[in-house]
Formats: sequence, C-alpha cells, structure tokens
Amino acid sequence: MRAAWFEKFGDAADALVIGELEAPVAGPGEVLIRLHASGVNPSDVKKRAGSFPNLLDGGLVIPDSDGAGIIETVGEGVDASRVGERVWVYQAQFARRFGTAAEYVALDSSRAAPLPDNADFDVGACLGIPAMTAHRCVFADGDVNGQTIVITGAAGRVGYYAVQWASQAGATVIATASNEEDAAACKAVGAAHVVNHRSDSFADDILAANAGAPVDRAIDLEFGANLATWIAVVKTSGTIATYGSVAVPEPTLPFFQLMYLDMNIRFIIVYAMPETAKQQAITDISTALANDALQHRIAATFPLQDIAAANELIENGTIRGAVILNIE
Repeated sequence: MRAAWFEKFGDAADALVIGELEAPVAGPGEVLIRLHASGVNPSDVKKRAGSFPNLLDGGLVIPDSDGAGIIETVGEGVDASRVGERVWVYQAQFARRFGTAAEYVALDSSRAAPLPDNADFDVGACLGIPAMTAHRCVFADGDVNGQTIVITGAAGRVGYYAVQWASQAGATVIATASNEEDAAACKAVGAAHVVNHRSDSFADDILAANAGAPVDRAIDLEFGANLATWIAVVKTSGTIATYGSVAVPEPTLPFFQLMYLDMNIRFIIVYAMPETAKQQAITDISTALANDALQHRIAATFPLQDIAAANELIENGTIRGAVILNIE
C-alpha cells in the first residue's frame, strides 16, 4: 500500500517518507479500511517532531489519528455486514504506531463510526480530534442550556465545533477572534457575540458582552496565557475547560484566587476521555451529520505525497480549520 511514515524525529521534509508498505490485515475485533482521507492535526505534527520520545521504540510510525474511508474486510468477531460501510475513524495512531496517512488501516471496530452518505470523506477526517474534543469541552460538566460560555480560538479546529455544540444546546456563546473574517465565521455558526482576544480590554469586553455579569464557563486553547482573564470573568463555581497551553506551557496556578472562586478546571485530551463520553460524542456527531447540523471548516487539502507541506502549514500557525490529506 502507499503510505507516509517516519523512522526518526525531526523537520517534516526531512523525517517524513512516502513509499510502499505491506497492507495490514484485520485482526480479531478489527476492521480493515480503505482510506480516502486523513486528518492532520497539531498533535500529529508534534509527535513527528518528537513530543513522545518513546514513540519509535517499536519501529516506524504511520502518522495521523483521524481519517475516513470504506470497510473492505472484517476480522473475527465483527459482523460481516460492516463490509462496504462508509466510516470515519479516530485514535488510529493512539497507543499504536499505524495511523491514517496510508491507503489502508486496520483498527478496532469500535473506532470506526458510520459516516452517512451526505458527508464527504474529508468531513469524516475532521471529526475524531476536533469535533470530539469540542463535544467534551462543552458537555463534560452538564447541561449548558441557558448558560453563557466564552470560547477562545473559536474560528479554529476545535473552537469552531465548540461554538456549534454550545449554541445548538441553548448556550449564549461569546466567541473570540482577532479579525473580521474569523468573527463572521463564528457568528455564522451560532456565536451571539465576538470579542478580540488581542485587545488590552479583553476581560472588560467579555463582561460587556454579557451585560456586565460574569460568565458561566470558558472553553480555552491557551490556558496559561488566559488564566488571569478567567479569574476576572468566570463566576463563582464556574468552569474552565481547557485543551491547550502553548504560549505558557507550565502555568503557575494562583491557588487561593481559584479556591475562593470555587473554580472548576477541566483539562481535556480526546484520547483520555472516558469511553462513555466518546460514545456519546459519536452518537451526537452521527445525529448532527445525518441532519446536516454541523458546519466544517477545512482550510487546506493536500495529496498524500505532500504530507510534509501539510505538516509545515500547521506548524506555521496561520491557518484556521482542518488540514486534510487526499488518499484516493
């Protein structure tokens, strides 16, 4: 099969190899999927750069955890009726070395969710990390109907879905964006207000958007950089759900300020979500896809042989939306 892989850490152009590998076989409980699209996420790029030093201990790694395609064969214990099913996959390269940047992937049947006919394969490749992370951020701490939620990076991969999940569930969303195009994109999918996170009056602008009152929750991709803002604008017993902290990777927590606010802080990574949360996310994603209820922001599509360019685009940090590899 045609595949991309790396056998060393380093720059994308130097580390990534394109070539032929032996196609996998579906083992017990697994399905073999002919992939049509692979999603390249920041976590995939970081792994290739060396964020998990032991990743290569077992040999070469085919990157990318998200993808979509068609089941060709099934392993022992899997219903044969799944053959021919269109699916989207997640966790293909979590706690294992063989991801979706290839013509085929074999993985546990539970990690291949049905993809309705009205959803393209490139949409299916957007769902595993971005849409499931967003779902967890919004729903992990109960019903959001009637609440006010600030969502940072709202035009990005996770934030864009979070705006939709929250607004469709009855929350008032205050999105953050730094330019008019991103602000318009956020409003188009349900944000009631948009504030500029680069403004010197960021906290005051959030409170003004909520008629001067503290907000119920914050969903944040830059926890360390924004923590002081959340202390200023999130109400007592409110919640900060965070899935990133690149600018300040080891933030100092002001313990007593957070304690006096009875603040709830939830750290989220999709791989470690409870299985019940994963299955609920899949159920809700399936319903939303069937009803065309989610909008998807795809920033760029590359052929498989240009995976290095796709990685470099993500590392550049200037894009909004998903980056997809076409594996036709």
